[in-house]
Amino acid sequence: MKVVFGGLGLVLLAALVYLVLWPVPIKPASWDAPQAPGYVGQWASNTDLADLNQIDLGNHIGPEDVTARMQDGIHYIYASSHHGAILKINPDSGEVAEFTNTGGRPLGLEFDTVGNLIVADAMRGLLSVSPDGEVTLLSDHVGDDDPISYTDDLDIAADGRIFFSDASTRFSAKEWKDTLGASVLDLMEHSANGRLLMYDPANGQTSIVKTGFNFANGVAMCPQDQCVFVADTGTYAVWRIWLDGNKGGQVDKVLTNLPGFPDNINRSADGTYWLGLTSPRLDAIDKLSGKPFLRKLVMRLPNRFKPAPLAYGMIINFGFDGHVLNQLQDPKGGYPTTTGAFDAGDGWLYVTSLSAGKLARKGWKPIPLDEPVAPAESPAE
Repeated sequence: MKVVFGGLGLVLLAALVYLVLWPVPIKPASWDAPQAPGYVGQWASNTDLADLNQIDLGNHIGPEDVTARMQDGIHYIYASSHHGAILKINPDSGEVAEFTNTGGRPLGLEFDTVGNLIVADAMRGLLSVSPDGEVTLLSDHVGDDDPISYTDDLDIAADGRIFFSDASTRFSAKEWKDTLGASVLDLMEHSANGRLLMYDPANGQTSIVKTGFNFANGVAMCPQDQCVFVADTGTYAVWRIWLDGNKGGQVDKVLTNLPGFPDNINRSADGTYWLGLTSPRLDAIDKLSGKPFLRKLVMRLPNRFKPAPLAYGMIINFGFDGHVLNQLQDPKGGYPTTTGAFDAGDGWLYVTSLSAGKLARKGWKPIPLDEPVAPAESPAE
């Protein structure tokens, strides 16, 4: 009996040593998470995102982002997917074809003015795809020796400059071979290492616009390109970074303390923006925000005990000053991990997902704004 208890004691001691001392990749920083607002008030629960019309993607999964282009009288939808393929979808017939394959993990998509599809590829960098599907690398470094680790989303200014997010400089999507796994590591560490970058096609150079994001995610230009919106996933916020005018270089937050993790931001022709919340807030992350040691301990647990997205669909429509115009939800998560929404101008609002095997859409007619789209110039302090 003593031998049995002695052996059990050694096992328990070994487990304790493992939980306390085993190396983990994160170096957690302490922060103070705001109390989650829950699904009440302006975030009151609804089912407006349930029972969506869905287009089957065949063997493809994870339509993270979409964009649209009119060709031969058809409003084609282009969607990224999990295994590198960029899909060309005829929304009228439901036909899905592989337009190209980046060989990486394409996320954000936008067409430039000459018909090239610009792609934020988490594992390869910023790419350009010609109309015939040829893939060209635009940027995977800032300067000569500063690699871009996790290209996430982008938008294009009227003069051709491309603003894009490097979600995490600590956890490379390529190194970890998994965009979700790398994002969880970054969120658990919370060391504010994400950044907004700008690629200038005039000289082929990439520069840093703003640092200090906790997983820099969705990107969208402001009207007149005076500023740019960036989703700060780790703090449940959307930042507005001013580029020009008397507020150039300054930052304000137009959405804060969101009920979930913000992901993509897309502009609409009506002057509003669509934001996806990939998952509701996770108590394990919020309650341990000020406890770095315990966050390291959590990362030593089996994967099934680590934080993971919850099934709950939600997208938000907001105006230039952050006024929430619409918020659509599906508490049952019938269409899971909603990364964003895109108003294609064809009567459909396309809803994207990190993990779904279909592209969802909802009939949509924009509601007139009850606020100015943007000031004529940057407002004074």
